[in-house]
Amino acid sequence: MTIIVGGPNLVAGRSHIGNVSVRELARDGLIDIICSDYIPASILRGIWYLASQPGGLTLPEAVALESKQPAETFGLLDRGEIAVGKRADLIRVADRAGPVVRGVWTAGRQAL
Repeated sequence: MTIIVGGPNLVAGRSHIGNVSVRELARDGLIDIICSDYIPASILRGIWYLASQPGGLTLPEAVALESKQPAETFGLLDRGEIAVGKRADLIRVADRAGPVVRGVWTAGRQAL
């Protein structure tokens, strides 16, 4: 079973409607994909949170939860990781007391 969790829950540290805390699931290694339908920036903030926890995920492992894992799960095999033959959809991020997007590339072409 694939476990898909919400970025807002991860960032806030709790569910706004009383469901399980994504942070608890992360501590138990039970997250496969991070998503968000109403606060997209929470995905990137969630990655930063997971990679900052002592004994937690590395930054590449956390990034895979929002890139490689969803791409593989939903059959988008031409994207999701930096590799030969993949689309080259990338973001460049600076750490300024949290993640700040500094550049965006889609299919290898700079968009921002």
